[in-house]
Amino acid sequence: MATSPQSTVTAAPGGTGGCPVDHSALAAAGYHGYEPFDMTDPFPAYAKLRENAPVYFDERIGYWVVTRYADVKAVFADWETFSSENAQAPVRERGPEARRIMAEGGFTAYSGLSARVPPEHTRIRAIAQRAFTPRRFKVLEPTIRENTQRSIEAMLADPSGTGDFLAAVAYDIPTITILTLLGVDPSLVPTYKRWSDSRAAMTWGDLSDEEQIPHAKNLVEYWQDCLRLVVDAHRDGGDSLVADLVSAQEGGAEISDHEIASLCYSLLFAGHETTTTLIANSIRVLLSHRDQWQKLVDDPSLIPGAVDEVLRYSGSIVAWRRKALADAEVGGVAIPKGSELLLVMGSANRDAEVFTDPDAFDITRTDARNHLSFGFGIHYCLGNQLAKLQARIVLEETIARAPHLRLVDGAEIRFGENLSFRVPTSVPVTWEA
Repeated sequence: MATSPQSTVTAAPGGTGGCPVDHSALAAAGYHGYEPFDMTDPFPAYAKLRENAPVYFDERIGYWVVTRYADVKAVFADWETFSSENAQAPVRERGPEARRIMAEGGFTAYSGLSARVPPEHTRIRAIAQRAFTPRRFKVLEPTIRENTQRSIEAMLADPSGTGDFLAAVAYDIPTITILTLLGVDPSLVPTYKRWSDSRAAMTWGDLSDEEQIPHAKNLVEYWQDCLRLVVDAHRDGGDSLVADLVSAQEGGAEISDHEIASLCYSLLFAGHETTTTLIANSIRVLLSHRDQWQKLVDDPSLIPGAVDEVLRYSGSIVAWRRKALADAEVGGVAIPKGSELLLVMGSANRDAEVFTDPDAFDITRTDARNHLSFGFGIHYCLGNQLAKLQARIVLEETIARAPHLRLVDGAEIRFGENLSFRVPTSVPVTWEA
């Protein structure tokens, strides 16, 4: 296994503010395949950036784009220099009408954890960690499995012998799971999906002022429902993560109602959006590498390793953001105070300095768990075990019920335009009816 080079992040007072990259030379090297919002197949462009411009300023988005594993990991680790405060900020400024709608609707949602910094982050995460326990995941497992079995069997009952695995299976299961965890009626899956789509579009999308308006209305509804969940938990109690947080507060834990509602706002999005994508990508990538799919059919004990390899090879989140609070240096490049950085984990996960034969999809590789798809450091994804649990269950049940499942021949799988999330719009599959 290749080893990671040392961190290349150091304090560097007096950053220049200019881009040190020779763009004419890079153009000749052909690195211009990189398009920040195009998620169709960004990996060849990532490879060229790693080789020719591992840290470069992209004028189109105003971010320093960081693509090598050591640099991405080092920035994540240095939270004091590189703040997460911009992680949930809109990529494109909200237009005047969207701002009016959200202000008049009382929208004051803030990040649950990912955009908070210590000591606030440390305090809230410690409380959330006490409620987000393996015991809760264990209790949820039978329900996840039953929902998965039901969804797969319903898909396979289609006499046409074709279906969309994303819509039929991956779409609902993680949403039902997170709604159940938070004590929300699972029948509201379509509503929460609509709200989550709006959150993704408004935060990481490239929308015009006019396009933002319906999404702004959805975000107001979303936030008001999060506030309602906290009020209901105070009144009714119950067995849910929200009730656990309210109980902790009433027992003296230092967490406000607004902070609990903000955790709900984040979890109701992050708890299913990325897991839906992980499940969809697991099926998509495995079926497109038929030899690897057959290995799982022959030996389901390989499934946990396969999930990590999917996360490395085709993660749900391929880029995340940070802001420099001081002049610094990343990969030998001066980063001025106030600069915003885009950490491209999707590129870091294919860095040959760390991963053997990085562009090969191999579920038996021993280095897959070193991926950065869940981040690194103090903001490492709190729900990573729940996401992997659901992906594992879906693969187990799919292999048991549809070992001969295939991708539809010639189907073109598209991905939504987004700065951070690489989400297929469908996963067309076929089977013997």
